[in-house]
Amino acid sequence: MAELILETHGLMKRFGGLVATDTLSIDVRPGELHALIGPNGAGKTTLIGLLTGEIRPDAGHIVFLGQDISRLSVAARARRGLARSFQIVQVLDDDTALANVALAVQAHAGHSFRFWRNAAEDDALLGPARALLDSVGLGPARWNSRVGDLSHGERKVLELAMSLAAKPRLLLLDEPMAGLGASESLRMTETLRALKGSIPMLLVEHDMDAVFALADRITVMVYGRAIASGSAADIRADPAVQEAYLAEEHG
Repeated sequence: MAELILETHGLMKRFGGLVATDTLSIDVRPGELHALIGPNGAGKTTLIGLLTGEIRPDAGHIVFLGQDISRLSVAARARRGLARSFQIVQVLDDDTALANVALAVQAHAGHSFRFWRNAAEDDALLGPARALLDSVGLGPARWNSRVGDLSHGERKVLELAMSLAAKPRLLLLDEPMAGLGASESLRMTETLRALKGSIPMLLVEHDMDAVFALADRITVMVYGRAIASGSAADIRADPAVQEAYLAEEHG
């Protein structure tokens, strides 16, 4: 069996009397899209913070590409190829979509953000930037649009392209459908479907239509614990899941 991309073993995190993750163990396999679902307060956001290094675990450890990264900084984890999407803070609203992605390509090459104006004019950066925008479905007609004029859905795919500029080994997708209308959610689903297989992904999402359409495997969290993990069919049929989560979502 191929080496797992990501493993967590017995992750524990408490905030006062609240147990956010309770001896949580999950993994992500090469090439898969693994979805993480659960009701509000299940511990999903805490887990993402633990994986990126923004939150320190009280117990347990995290293994990424065969190496224990539990004590590494956010930056060190990013350098190893762990990327969190939809948390981008360097988007420049007054510049174009293309220039923003060129900046992300430049940053991955190790250059300073203060030279961002050069990124918008450098063909060596613009070529990869155009390819990344194409890969997420943001076509040439929008490349030179001011980011502040993009729709919410277009900004989301722009942020995805910027995350991909870092050539991550694992992409953490933090509620990519949040705030999207029906047509934009469908578009994002198709974009992620097109990326499947090229990069492993851990998807945290409340949109069950998207989850069941995309996921190779689904893990259900409730009160900080994983109560079930399996295919979409397994999860749909699991009585514990229906009681704890799916009935609540659809009932």
